[in-house]
Amino acid sequence: MINFISQDVPFPSQLNAKTSQWVEQVIKNSGYLPGEITCLFCSDQYIIDVNRQYLDHDYYTDIITFDYCKNNIISGDLVISLDTVTSNSQQFNSSFEQELHRVIIHGILHLIGYKDSTDTEKAEMRAQEDQALSLLSTFH
Repeated sequence: MINFISQDVPFPSQLNAKTSQWVEQVIKNSGYLPGEITCLFCSDQYIIDVNRQYLDHDYYTDIITFDYCKNNIISGDLVISLDTVTSNSQQFNSSFEQELHRVIIHGILHLIGYKDSTDTEKAEMRAQEDQALSLLSTFH
């Protein structure tokens, strides 16, 4: 089950039941089963506090992924800064909605097992994001 919640920012109106169905389909297409996944939308201030408290990192980011996967069941928490999603959408000349979906699926792909530390891993992650995003239109 995919849960979308908002912490200290307005809930993104672009999300709905079809977004959950899309995320679940991406997981299933990767050969896994969806478990409990929570997407928590927040501000930059909230995410930097999480980054400092849990990861001992002192910087802003668009997403922090907490992995609770077991066997072939994908579960975890995605903490997503809507402030950074907004600034990224402007920087990359995409809509807020496109960037929001990209960040959500980026976190899901991390839970599935994709990494993005090296250039090769980043290229594979981007290809997987693009493939998942192309599937999104079938759900909206």
